[in-house]
Amino acid sequence: MILTVTPNPSLDRTYELPSLDRGRVLRAAKDRVDPGGRGVNVSRAAAAAGVPTTAVLPLGGAPGVLLAELLGGQGVDVTAVSIAGQTRSNISLAEPDGTLTTINATGPELSPREAALLLDTVGASRSGASWIAGCGSLPGGLGPEWYADLVTAARTAGVRVALDAPGPALRAALPAGPDVIKPDTSALAASVGRPLSTLGDAVAAAEELHALGAGAVLASLGRDGLLLVGEQGVRHGTTAPAPAVPGTSGAGDAALAGFLIAGGDGPGALASALAHGAAAGRLPGAAMPAPSDLRPDEVRITRDLPLDLPLTDPGTP
Repeated sequence: MILTVTPNPSLDRTYELPSLDRGRVLRAAKDRVDPGGRGVNVSRAAAAAGVPTTAVLPLGGAPGVLLAELLGGQGVDVTAVSIAGQTRSNISLAEPDGTLTTINATGPELSPREAALLLDTVGASRSGASWIAGCGSLPGGLGPEWYADLVTAARTAGVRVALDAPGPALRAALPAGPDVIKPDTSALAASVGRPLSTLGDAVAAAEELHALGAGAVLASLGRDGLLLVGEQGVRHGTTAPAPAVPGTSGAGDAALAGFLIAGGDGPGALASALAHGAAAGRLPGAAMPAPSDLRPDEVRITRDLPLDLPLTDPGTP
């Protein structure tokens, strides 16, 4: 079972537009509402793959009720922590060429009692979990050390823990020894405090985070694939480019789910991560891939890294 923790979940509303014209009244060609948040998406991808999963979420107000209902309909078991604030709603505007403009709300501020209850609820829900995945931004009321506390609690209980967090929170959690971290290039650059322009820069940054306490670093390089750095060395994986799909999001979350589903270690897990991430990129909105959507034959993994390869999406601290 994969247990996910999303401290700042959301309802994600996506509107497909013929064009995005500022200052005008626009009519959407299509619209949809999806459960949102990185950990939420990991649970959704696990459920789509037939893997049991529980999502621990702070939920409040009508958006929180709807979020729980949507997840339940997708086979995700929800353990809710009731909060006084209202679960945030995000808006994405998708254009036909695949351009996605997203407005993310800040979200509610958790009280000290709610923050402590969220961590306690994870502990009470971890029975039978093979992985705990803490993912996404932290709402007001949770300092960057909150994820470090989560990692410490999971490790003490003997449960492997994966972390996909913003730079400061990721850096603060490294001494606690997360088994896997999954930064994108921005979080990777923020964690080491320098820009990343080439694949070699990304490798050096990932090796630094590994040395600081991460068991493995699964770095999402956007269109340049995934980088895996750990005890088994360094590997780089790519897959066939996906066509532009309006409103596509959540590919990185699907990749983390694929990595954990395949055991969370080594080239086989990296291949699964690449296949899941690429499949999510071919689906509209925040849809998560089923096994029939995967194309494992398109995955390529190598130890012979072109270190001078310029990153298509460089990372900045």
